[in-house]
Amino acid sequence: MITILASIVGFISSLVPEILKFFKDQNDKKHELQILDRQIAQSKTKSKRVLEEIEVYRDISEQHSLYSTYKSGVSWVDALNGTVRPVMAYSFFLIYAGVKIIQYKALTSTYRLIEFIEIIWNIDDQAIFAGIISFYFGQRTFNKLQKNKG
Repeated sequence: MITILASIVGFISSLVPEILKFFKDQNDKKHELQILDRQIAQSKTKSKRVLEEIEVYRDISEQHSLYSTYKSGVSWVDALNGTVRPVMAYSFFLIYAGVKIIQYKALTSTYRLIEFIEIIWNIDDQAIFAGIISFYFGQRTFNKLQKNKG
């Protein structure tokens, strides 16, 4: 009887290392899958970062190529080229102010300014003014931000 019991215990105990090996193998495979998942996530992050760097480099080279056309090497031509936008802006402002003055003069022949302020300075005028001011100050702000990054 002891012989049979010893044989059964010996047989069962020979399975214990195999069972432990099975659980260890399962645990190892889980761990490897977790490592692979982390490597995939890191790879995705790295590829996104590389794409962002490529886009930034593309934007920088595009800006460089756009603004390199403004430099001719002749100082007076470059100075004149730099005044085109401000001169155009001032010219359009003077024309706009002239139109508004003429409009005011035409309306005030018999009435006061306060009665026609809604006609002279209407929603369209406010939108034009806000758009122009926002453009110039926005451009200045973005230029400063770009200089601070570089």
